[in-house]
Amino acid sequence: MSLTRRQITLAALAAAPLALAATGTAHAGSGHRPRTLFIAGDSTAAQKYADAAPETGWGMALPFFLHKDRPVSNHAVNGRSSKSFVDEGRLDVILAAIRPGDFLLIQFAHNDEKVSDPARYTEPWTTYQDYLRMYIDGARARGARPVLATSVERRRFDSAGNARPTHGEYPAAMRALAEQERVPLLDLQALSLALWQQLGVEETKKYFNWTDTEQDNTHFNPPGAIAVARLVAQELLRTRVLGPQDVHRLDEEIPESWITWPEAAA
Repeated sequence: MSLTRRQITLAALAAAPLALAATGTAHAGSGHRPRTLFIAGDSTAAQKYADAAPETGWGMALPFFLHKDRPVSNHAVNGRSSKSFVDEGRLDVILAAIRPGDFLLIQFAHNDEKVSDPARYTEPWTTYQDYLRMYIDGARARGARPVLATSVERRRFDSAGNARPTHGEYPAAMRALAEQERVPLLDLQALSLALWQQLGVEETKKYFNWTDTEQDNTHFNPPGAIAVARLVAQELLRTRVLGPQDVHRLDEEIPESWITWPEAAA
């Protein structure tokens, strides 16, 4: 990303002080309008359809933990990186719809890591951060609040049964950017890694898309998606992105039957 594009975005920020004043957990002038939480991300968060069941993105389960006046608009798509999501115009779609007082939750890294694919690869400390700034600046320019989320961990254990990180320098790069840009950070990488360690080698299979024909250590089934969505909601509360009035059921059992897979649009 060129500096010119970022400078243009920052100029838009300077031209929108009233919109910027609307960010935060309380938003002046927003009245009782529902404030939407938009998700930009990859397959671990994405909406899945009937042909993919029981694979489940955590974004499908997040609404169970949020009150109805905090709706979720899930734009996460399989296989996308912070770069390809932008290059395909998907961020533009979000920015055309997002309104003052809304939220933009950004989770990428799984596909940014693909060195052999120039359409998706980003380098953690340079282009990855550059692309993430486009999401941050775009949300702020429209009076919405950006929220960064480190990528949820894959299921990987060493021979001693220790859960192992798989995302290299990307979580550290996002943490540093969040501090630099003063953006709330949901550290899903650290939290999910701790959860997989707690559950152990065998129990974690019940949270991923393991079937008789597939052993998928990246994508979730309903219990896994619900568990990660709970972490997301808890972090949104802890970081004060949302208040206690915005969340519920954080300590309740969520029935797997609540997850549904619609037919894909023709």
